[in-house]
Parts: sequence; structure tokens; C-alpha cells
Amino acid sequence: MSVYRTVLEQKIKERRQSVEEFAEFVETFAREHGEPGTLSTRNLQRLLSGHRADGAPLGPVRTVTARLLERIFGLDIDVLLSPPRDALGTADIAGGTASPRTVHVPETVMTRPAPGNFGAVAADLSAAFDWLDTQARWTPQTTQIRVTERLAELGVRTAIAGRLPARVGRGALAEAMAAYYDRSVPGHGFYRTRIDGHGIDTTVFTRPSWLDLRCPLTPSTDLLRLDAVMPGAAREHDAPYYAVDRLAEAVTAGVRVSDRPVYRLLSADVEPARIGGSVGLASFVEYALTLDLLESELSDAVSRSVTPCHGSQPLRDRYLPSLAAVLDLDSRLCVGGALALCAIARPADPFRGPADYALLVQERSTQVVNAARRLAVIPKGFHQPLRDYRADTRIGATLRRELEEELFGHSEVDSTEDGNRVADPMHPNRLSAPMHWLSEEPGRLRMECTGFGLNTISGNYEFASLLMIDDERFWTRFGGDIEANWESRSLRQYSSLDRDLVTVLAADESWSNEGLFAFAQGLRRLREIGGERVDLPQIDVLPV
Repeated sequence: MSVYRTVLEQKIKERRQSVEEFAEFVETFAREHGEPGTLSTRNLQRLLSGHRADGAPLGPVRTVTARLLERIFGLDIDVLLSPPRDALGTADIAGGTASPRTVHVPETVMTRPAPGNFGAVAADLSAAFDWLDTQARWTPQTTQIRVTERLAELGVRTAIAGRLPARVGRGALAEAMAAYYDRSVPGHGFYRTRIDGHGIDTTVFTRPSWLDLRCPLTPSTDLLRLDAVMPGAAREHDAPYYAVDRLAEAVTAGVRVSDRPVYRLLSADVEPARIGGSVGLASFVEYALTLDLLESELSDAVSRSVTPCHGSQPLRDRYLPSLAAVLDLDSRLCVGGALALCAIARPADPFRGPADYALLVQERSTQVVNAARRLAVIPKGFHQPLRDYRADTRIGATLRRELEEELFGHSEVDSTEDGNRVADPMHPNRLSAPMHWLSEEPGRLRMECTGFGLNTISGNYEFASLLMIDDERFWTRFGGDIEANWESRSLRQYSSLDRDLVTVLAADESWSNEGLFAFAQGLRRLREIGGERVDLPQIDVLPV
């Protein structure tokens, strides 16, 4: 059984590297990532021992050396140079094998943290642990042990406060993506708008023929098809320690992860009044532990005032190194979703004013996988099958399901819930009262796709849409039943006649980029067809 003097020594042994090999790796890493620090074999041996040759304490480590090691391992230098915790440091993981004989590992569940414990179960993480063990070629339970180690190193309080993705403004992320990527793809560009004279840039990569689609989501126009029935084989995970950090963050924040299938986009044939293309199937856990890691990597860099560039973003360099790679759908994992501006007609009110549309906007909770704590339209959901893998490829099916789940309280269509034993949760006799009313007559719920783009933050595809309910009776009868589910921290309501407030809302830096994309495109379409119920700001899409 190996006994390690420092966490640093333990981590190097986990990498299956000798002292000389790791010192050489450090020199290469520093050169490729623009770090001035160096680390000789002799100095590394001293750090591994945890003390000087005469037995005296190490003393302060050079700042550049400390920063270099912290960047490689994602741990503070004080943690790296400390002895491993007794309960965790006695596991024999040299050479990539792990023996949990003396390691106490808590239940493998995602939890919402409470003071001093991780008691409340939210979802089982075993599928994510098993997936990473397999893709990283680790022995079983290694991920589970390393997540537990990471939680112990961080501490619950530090993890909750400091390991959530850095809160970076939407505009700063757009600037970062424009800096990282060149503009070498003819006919494409980042989505940019001018709202009542205020210019807004986003990270959504699109083209003119993908905008202002005015596409009713009907069987004759909503035509995505399932081509690949079997999920594609996942590549070997070459950055597993980032994924371990992600899982530790998920535990502390109570993020819900369920290894249900999602659609991956293989080709896109999108044009005005028609949505075509093909999709396959993929594992949600694969996405959550690969492409979804790019947002945290980017946000962390921007929060440190580091301009992202090739060489400074190892995960982005690996998965989405160029705009050509973003567009190469068939060669990469490209999952995504559908999100819609929801506009509900309301009658005139002596206090509120003339008849209008209620526009619904959410602030996302910390339990969601992406866009946590950001503004977004609602409904917003991953494009994934509910029960019928082939029929559920339609964007309209996802939006109806998300509307039923996120605003009408139908938990049976929640993909994160266990026990999916109902054959057809969207069957008419199982619908909520609001959705049942909307389904009774054609035209009560109007759904249109307003735009399509690829969010360069994580490569996701986004179908922006507009949901309209024109019958005032719906608000009178069901307005009090509309309540956001756990995915929202709060729900906001705006009037389609309040031009000034909507303009201020559009400029809010808290928006997710895909949320603002859908919001702006939805407002553009609502201005065209909303009639006297609408007084919205002028929104111009700038040339891509």
C-alpha cells in the first residue's frame, strides 16, 4: 500500500509519471501556455517531500511555480504540498489502480448541500461515475474516490461559494469568443442586434438564411428526422480531471444530471418556413462531462481578465478549436435545445392598462446543467426524446413538453425524474388543465421557429422560437396556475406594451447568449404579428 508524503506526490503517481517525466511535462506545459514558471527535477523532489533537505519546513514557493502547479492540477499550492488526508491518502492508486479498502465514500448521489452534511438526495450519480471510469480507462470506483477527494480538498463552503462557474457578463463572453475565433467562414457570423440604438453582440454563430424563419411548427414544416439509431461511440476522455471537478461542483450545487438520451445534430437543413436535417442519439452524461465543461473554462479565464486564445483553453482547443469545427456537425458531439419567448394575451385591466401580451422571462436556478443563474426565455429545454425516439425529433414536441413541464407543473415529462413508467405522458388524458385547454382547439397555441444558430460557448445548437396564446380567456382562466418549476430561480412578467422596460431588459448582462438570441428573435416576430397589443423596441439584426 503506497503512502504519499504530499498530495502533489500522489497526483503525479496517479498520472503514471516519474519525477523526471513530470518535470519535463511541466516545462512543455509552461511553454505552450505562456507561463513563466519553471520546475527542475531537484526542486520537484524537494516539493514532493514536503520539507527541505535538512528537515526544515519548505517555506514560501515561488509565485510563478505555485501558479504553474495550480493551473496543472486545479488545486491550491497549499493543498498540493500538504499530506493527503488519512482517509483518502491510503488508497493505493499508483499505476492507475485504486483500492478503496480504507476509503470511506459517501453515497453516490447528487445532493443539495445543507450545513454540515450532504443528506438530501436529488439524483443518482453512479452512471456519470461509471461513464468516466470507462472513458478515462480507470478501474471501477476511481471517479467516485476522486470526486470525494476533491470535495474534501475544497470543503463544502469553498465549493459552494467558489466552484460555481464564474459570474461573467454576457457581453464579456461574446467578446471572448470573438477574440478566440477568427472570421474565416464565408456567409456566417456571430448574431448581433441593435435594440433601439443599443448594439448587442452574442456568442451564437449563424447565417442570414437561419434567421427570421417564420416557420410554423407543424407536421409539414417541422421535419427533423432520426437517422442514427445507435449512439455514437464516445472517444477516450483525455481530460478526466476537469470532469472530476465538474462532478464535485455538481454535488455541491445540487445540479441535476440524468443519463438519458439526447439528440445530437448530424446535419442541418434550415431555411425560411422549413426545418430539416437529421439527428442521432447521444448520452447526456457524455455531453455534461465534455462539451459542457467549456463554459466554465471560458468563464474562469474571462473572470481573471485573461483573453482566451489558442493554447490558453485546453478543452476548447481539444473540442472546438475553430469555427469550421463548430460547423462540422457530423464529426463532433453537437447536442442542443429549443427555447421560446412565451407571449400570452391578457385582457385590459384598470390597473395594468390596455390589452397586451404577458412576456415571461426566467432566472435559471443553480440546479440546471447550463445557463445557471442567467436570464433566459421560458420554456427552455434540451432537445431529447421523451418516449418515442422517432416522433419526438420534432422541435414542436420538445417545446410542448417543456411548456407542460416548466410552466404547467407536469412532473411526468421531467427528464431528470426517475421512474418513467408512463407510456405516453403527453396523452390528452394526462395533460395538465392549461395544456388540455390549449389542445382542445387548433390555433389556441401558436408555435413558430424564429431562428437557428450554434452557440460557440459549448457548440450547442439552438432553435429559437415564439409561443403565442391569442385567446384572452386562457389568462383569465389559467393565469394563476402558471408556475415555474425547479429549473427557475424566479419568474418575471413583462408587458408587450412596455417598450422602455423591455429595452432595459434586453440590455441586461445577466442573459445567457442563447436566451437573448431567442428573446430578440421572438420580439422581432411579435412586432410583426402582435397588432395593437404590442409596442416593442425596434430590433435590427446586423449583417453577419
